Amino acid sequence: MTRPGKHKMALITWLVVYPMITVLLAALEPVLSEAAMPLRTLVLSVIMVPAMVYGVMPFATARLGWWLNETSGPRLPRSENPDV
Repeated sequence: MTRPGKHKMALITWLVVYPMITVLLAALEPVLSEAAMPLRTLVLSVIMVPAMVYGVMPFATARLGWWLNETSGPRLPRSENPDV
């Protein structure tokens, strides 16, 4: 199996990270509005990185696997494909 292109992984990462940051910032605003920027960034990253690594990215890559793993070459029917 081939690895997805970096441009595809970068796009999926952005598509997941942007809304996640937006939601987390909105949710944390009431609690951390008075905190210093380094503390807000620390709290955001402590929540976001594990959520991304263990939940959101595996879910997104599984749902978009058809696009991530597509090849540019011709596709053979299953019965004619020697790799299957």
